[in-house]
Amino acid sequence: MENNFSANDSQDADCEATNKNLYNFYAAVMIVIFILALPLNASVLHLFIFKLKFWKTSTNNIFLFNLVLADILLLFCLPIKASNFIQGERRSKNDTVCKAMLFMLFLNRGASIAFLTVTSIDRYFNVVHPGRKNLLRALKKSPQISIIIWLLLLPLTIPTMLKTFECCNSHKSGENDPLIKDVVDSLREVVFFTQIVIPFVILVYCTVRIVNRLRKKTVGDKTKLRRAVFLVTSVMVVFSVCFLPCAIARMVLLIVRVQEKGESWQDGAAAAFDGLMVLSYMDCLLDPLVYCFCSTKFKGLYLSNYFPFLVKGDQLPVESSTGNTPKPQRNQVI
Repeated sequence: MENNFSANDSQDADCEATNKNLYNFYAAVMIVIFILALPLNASVLHLFIFKLKFWKTSTNNIFLFNLVLADILLLFCLPIKASNFIQGERRSKNDTVCKAMLFMLFLNRGASIAFLTVTSIDRYFNVVHPGRKNLLRALKKSPQISIIIWLLLLPLTIPTMLKTFECCNSHKSGENDPLIKDVVDSLREVVFFTQIVIPFVILVYCTVRIVNRLRKKTVGDKTKLRRAVFLVTSVMVVFSVCFLPCAIARMVLLIVRVQEKGESWQDGAAAAFDGLMVLSYMDCLLDPLVYCFCSTKFKGLYLSNYFPFLVKGDQLPVESSTGNTPKPQRNQVI
C-alpha cells in the first residue's frame, strides 16, 4: 500500500503544471487554434462532401477527406486540454477522461501523419513511376485503404492510453513489477517515435526523388512536377514545424527523467515538451496548404464559395488533381 501511494504521489507531482502562467499561455494558444481551425476545417469538409463529392473521384480527395476528418476530431480535444492547463494540470485527474483524451489525441494525430504520408507516396508514384502499377493506385479509388489505415492505428493507440504516458513516468524506479513496467514503457515510447520518424524518412525520400525528377525533365510540361514538389514540400513543412520538435522534446524529457536530474530540469523539460505538443496541434491550420497544393480545383472552389471577391470571371478554372493537363480557361484566380 505504501509503495502504491508513493508511486501515485510521484505521478501526481509529475502531472502538475508548476509554471501556471506558462500553462495559461499554452491554454490560450490552444483556444486560438480551436477558434481559427474549426471553421476552416468545417468549410473544407463541406466542400469535400457537397461540392467535390470525394467518394466519386479517383484522386487524392479520399485521402484528403480523411485528413480533414482527423483534424476535426483532434480539434474537439483542445478545449478539454486547455481547461486542464488552466486548472494547473498537465492532464485530467479523471482516469476515464484522461484515457479518452489520450486515445483521441494519438489516434487522430496518427491518422493525420498517416494520410499526409500516403498522399505524398501517391504523388511520388504518379511522378517518378507514372506507368508502374502499384497497390496504392489500385486502392485509392475506393475507401478500403483509408479504412485499413484507421484500423491499423487503433491497436497503436493502446500503449498510449495510459495516463502515465502524458506525464512521462517512463522507466522511473520505485514502482511495482519493474520488468513489466519497463516493457510497457518501452513499447509506448517506440510507438510514439516510430509514428513520426518512419513517415519523416519516407517523406524525405519522396521529396528528393520528385525534386530530382523535376531537374532531369528538360522538355515537356513541368506543371505537374512543380505541383508535386509544392505538395511534398508543404507536407515536409507541416512535419518539420508540428511533429519533429515535439519528438525531440520527448526524447530530451525521457533522458532527463531517466537520469533523475533535478526538479528544475524535469519541470523545464516537461514544460518544453507540453509547449511543443501544443505547437503540433497547428497542423490543423497548416493541412489546408496540402489541399491547395494537391488540387487547384479545390482552391478555386474554396475561393468561389467563401471568398468570391477574389475570383475573376464567370467560371472557375477546372483542373484535375490527378495531374492531367488543364484546359485553357477564361477566368483567373488571384
